[in-house]
Amino acid sequence: MNLRIDWDDDIVVVTLDRPQRRNAVDHATLVELREVQLEVHRRQGRVVVLTGAPPAFCAGADLNGVESDVFAAALAEVLHGFTGLDAVTIAAVDGPALGAGTQLAVACDLRVATPGSLFGIPAARLGLAVDSWTVQRVGHELGWSMARALLLTAQTPTAERLHELGGVHRLGDLDVAVEWAREIARLAPLTQRAHKMALEHAVATIPPDESVERARAAAWASDDAQEGRMAFLDKRPARFTGR
Repeated sequence: MNLRIDWDDDIVVVTLDRPQRRNAVDHATLVELREVQLEVHRRQGRVVVLTGAPPAFCAGADLNGVESDVFAAALAEVLHGFTGLDAVTIAAVDGPALGAGTQLAVACDLRVATPGSLFGIPAARLGLAVDSWTVQRVGHELGWSMARALLLTAQTPTAERLHELGGVHRLGDLDVAVEWAREIARLAPLTQRAHKMALEHAVATIPPDESVERARAAAWASDDAQEGRMAFLDKRPARFTGR
């Protein structure tokens, strides 16, 4: 198992538990996350708290298999699964939330993080390009100016900085997130459901232009993408050529 699941009445804490991989998600982890989402729906859970075992929230996608269409489809299903739950979702971040870690965090309704936790989308360091849904979501949840910094310059702002800008709702650890979850679970569930649905419809992704998809596909098929992956595994700077 790659997750720990802890129910407390109608609140569930879901912990990414691959500390040896800094909680990087692979296909098996995504399958387990989707199963948890379905269980939350069946049990009519009120609040989901998503966190990671120390030392990270989630260091990204496990690069073994990340190029697979199956992996991409599973990640998209999990991200949309969090937005589609009636339950309120909280990302409790302590440590790096990079790549898929930031994607998971912004897929949640709310974010609680320790001040020094880092967020980021390091695709530009790997020669890759994220999907249009991620671009839209990061922009809406963290702010469009910050989205440009993350996506174009691979910046990794701290939770303290994002809290100043509104992208992180509260500074604190898992205990703070769980206490907030208990407060949220005492509120009116039908109101929350209606408001969450309205919010999600308001930020629904506009279908990307074909040129955007072509640009993304070109990045993934490039020599730079291969170089970025090898440089990451070799722990050396990548030498990009634009081909």
